[in-house]
Amino acid sequence: MEWEGRMRYQSDSKKMKFQARGQQASKVRSLVSTLSLVSTLSLSAMLLAPAAAVADEWFQSPFGPDDTLGAVNRLTPEGAVAASRLVKEGKVYQLGMVSGPKTHAYGPRRFQMIVHQLADGTGTAMGSTGTVGNDDTVITSVGIGSQLDGLGHIGRDHVYYNNHKAADVVAPDGLKKLGTHLLPGIVTRGVCLNMAAYFGEKTLPAGKAYTEADIRGAAKKQGITIKEGDVVLLHSGYMTATKDLPELVPGEPGLGVSGAEYLAKLGVVAVGADSWALEALPSEDPKQAFPVHQILLARHGVYILENMVTQPLVDDGVNEFMFVLGVPKLEGAVQAIINPLAIR
Repeated sequence: MEWEGRMRYQSDSKKMKFQARGQQASKVRSLVSTLSLVSTLSLSAMLLAPAAAVADEWFQSPFGPDDTLGAVNRLTPEGAVAASRLVKEGKVYQLGMVSGPKTHAYGPRRFQMIVHQLADGTGTAMGSTGTVGNDDTVITSVGIGSQLDGLGHIGRDHVYYNNHKAADVVAPDGLKKLGTHLLPGIVTRGVCLNMAAYFGEKTLPAGKAYTEADIRGAAKKQGITIKEGDVVLLHSGYMTATKDLPELVPGEPGLGVSGAEYLAKLGVVAVGADSWALEALPSEDPKQAFPVHQILLARHGVYILENMVTQPLVDDGVNEFMFVLGVPKLEGAVQAIINPLAIR
């Protein structure tokens, strides 16, 4: 304060010099502040760049930035014709189970069927033909029984397949993108790997995870080469062992992380299993939640087929077959109740 008091009594010239120095100092401080801010922002960008690159790479699709179909892009007319050549006997296997109110389901999924009739169904028949009939309404979770998981089912940090953000995908009355109704029919080669037999078991225990080495080993044991465009089914014996239990068993054998990455890199269209979640539960890393779903759906666009009835294929020693699936055209659906066919 003393210094400022003395300055008030200086000559005008000294006042002007002081003011000039003050303005110059202010400009220097402003410049330093600006440079400091730029430096800080640059450093922040450098630090954030690797994380952003990893995120973009994780969600990068080989089918272009606008793709919403994922691995089914690998289906070709030639592949369908080649699959048809696998049909030697014309035997058809239904890979779907019956869905109903007692179907084991991941909570809180439920199923209810309501049949509608005129009165009690025994009233006056219609017309001279005596026509009678019934109608029905189903109130159900779509992800129940044998099902297909679409690309909008599982994401990572609110981002879904091919870097589609949740705000552009999710809506309470149906997905805005990635709905299963967009899927074409799937006609391709199917492969069934008997993972239980590979490990020398009838039924594999909960938590047993199939690694890349296991998938390779099972395929080699069965003389199978997994090809681009295939649908791969994994048999564990789980469905047969648990079908009479009153409730869903929370643990199961299934695909592990390295096995999922391996199959995705081979270019398969879908991976299925005779279990309700496809992947091993508990997960190989207990801290992770459904990592295989993230790898297949969100990262690689590979579809998941759950609760596939593989026991008849295994009983008949069927390793490869023609796989046929038409997906219900429910607009904006996340999943689909399905009954694929395996034809040998």
